[in-house]
Amino acid sequence: MPYNHMYAIRHSAAVSTAITILQIASGATGPLEIIQASLTQRGSVTSLEEEISWVRKSAAATVTAGVVGTHVFKLSPGDPTPSLLLSTTGTGVIATSEGTDTDILWREGFNVLNGWIWQPVPQARIILPAAAFIGLKFFTAPTSQNWDIEVIVRELG
Repeated sequence: MPYNHMYAIRHSAAVSTAITILQIASGATGPLEIIQASLTQRGSVTSLEEEISWVRKSAAATVTAGVVGTHVFKLSPGDPTPSLLLSTTGTGVIATSEGTDTDILWREGFNVLNGWIWQPVPQARIILPAAAFIGLKFFTAPTSQNWDIEVIVRELG
């Protein structure tokens, strides 16, 4: 597979409700590959179990729109602006209104003291078709604390 442009999508926020914490919307003409994701917390020294999920969405959530340089970062300085759809119904963070979830692609529990890192082998990576949505979501309300979210994507188109 030839090298294509890669981007990090990052956000830090206090989360205490069952909610989509990060939504990714691929551009109209190009699919994306999700390379890895991580979720860590700051502030708790108590061992707690939480659960995070990748969900395919048939209708987008309403989110705070992602912004290049604030939420979306080029991993190589010479890369072009990403083709991610950056809007309140596209790539963004912390849903204010949920869209429609269809398939749960991955669901996993983790201990908050260890954090969560998802690094699938290449054959198990999620490919997001052009003009599609995926969300990283807490299905149940996590214990309120500050969460650091990071997802690395590669444009395939």
